[in-house]
Amino acid sequence: MSAAPPANPVIIRASEERDIAALVAIYGHHVKHGFGSFEEVPPDATEIGRRRGEILTKGFPYLVAELDGRVMGYAYASAYRPRVAYRFSVEDSIYVSPDAPRRGIGRALLESLIAHCSGQGYRQMVAVIGDTQNLGSIGLHAALGFRVVGTLPSIGFKHGRWVDSVFMQRPLGPGDSSLPNQQSRPDK
Repeated sequence: MSAAPPANPVIIRASEERDIAALVAIYGHHVKHGFGSFEEVPPDATEIGRRRGEILTKGFPYLVAELDGRVMGYAYASAYRPRVAYRFSVEDSIYVSPDAPRRGIGRALLESLIAHCSGQGYRQMVAVIGDTQNLGSIGLHAALGFRVVGTLPSIGFKHGRWVDSVFMQRPLGPGDSSLPNQQSRPDK
């Protein structure tokens, strides 16, 4: 049974430098207690700020979800792989505050991220989800059109156990039904 939607609407907006403390707290929780990230030591504000800046410099969207004036989650897209042939593909990352599960925040973030990336001309989005037991993330992605395209069993070791990675993928815009416009490369 899902929780009732929040009384006030979730606002999805571009992240700002003032959000870094919230990003650190949200991500730190997932690093310490979950398998969505394979990091084992939460990065500090300087490192999160550096990573955010690098993503923004490359023109990728970096979004936050705000509820009642508080950042409750964030999502961003990044290059799927660095080789030029992957230039029309992105990888998504989504993290929601531990005190805001099942409130539609992840869905609102992912829907907005998909729209941003489609608008930028990207054609494929890949999700690399830590842990086959991460049913919330797998379910969210499936609900928004992603399909499982593979699993890497026991690829990571965290919190005393082996952890799988689940790969999910969905087309953006026309996907692979037509050739991309080579004059307007999304990576430039």
